[in-house]
Amino acid sequence: MDYLKNIHIGELIEARWKWTGISIERTCNFLKASELEIQQMFKQNNIDSECLLKWSKLLEYDFFRLYSQHLLFYSAFASKDSKKTKQENNSALPMFRKSLYTQEIILFILEQVRSGEKTKKQIIEEYRIPKTTLYKWLEKYKEKV
Repeated sequence: MDYLKNIHIGELIEARWKWTGISIERTCNFLKASELEIQQMFKQNNIDSECLLKWSKLLEYDFFRLYSQHLLFYSAFASKDSKKTKQENNSALPMFRKSLYTQEIILFILEQVRSGEKTKKQIIEEYRIPKTTLYKWLEKYKEKV
């Protein structure tokens, strides 16, 4: 999961593109870009959001989720009573729940506990996962990790 800590989006797009086997011609047509421009995109650490949306559609993969998962793991969480939280409740922007975890994320967290890399208490504190949720995951996924 190191790719979530330092996201090099171009490399991740290239990996998915190669895996799908979509031809360079179709890719160029879809993105309205030359082959050279496509190759340059693969080398970029950052990509314009409109372009990233096109890649997500072409490759049928939500590249934006990489950034969302990064926020879940590596952002500093404000306390529930903070002024910022109260202001966000009145925001015109849509609000999303942070507690939606993919199976990949759940397995990553459980592997940290099972390998001894982190204690259950550390997981609960660092990732703000409710204690009951963590214990349910441990029971539910005991065979997978």
